[in-house]
Amino acid sequence: MSELKAGLTSTRRYDIDKGRTIGFMGDDCRVYSTPALLYDIEVVCRDLLLENIEAGKDSVGTRVELDHVGATLLGMWVEITVKLVEVNGPAVTFEFTARDALEEVARGKHSRFIVGAEKTAQRLKAKLEKAMAAA
Repeated sequence: MSELKAGLTSTRRYDIDKGRTIGFMGDDCRVYSTPALLYDIEVVCRDLLLENIEAGKDSVGTRVELDHVGATLLGMWVEITVKLVEVNGPAVTFEFTARDALEEVARGKHSRFIVGAEKTAQRLKAKLEKAMAAA
């Protein structure tokens, strides 16, 4: 994790397709859903970490503060920019913004924890065994 430094940034553009939208207001008013926005933010943060941590490591999300402040219509695009603002051992915090062609649509913070992928998989499999035994 020595390569991780506050200040690292990444920006990714997403086209807002039907699968990323809510539909309860009718097809003419489909907008980027908050769950899809959050998923896309997490992907950009995780990918930035994967580019800068050693093989065999990954990360899990631990906290999100998300203000979804604007609607992005079906067919528009959104650019999500994340910035690593804090590295505290394996705990990292990002600030993010999301913009479409007309306005800011979201901002907030996202915390992740860097883990050993194999060790985490072993822990999860052990929990599954316990859950199956208790069922």
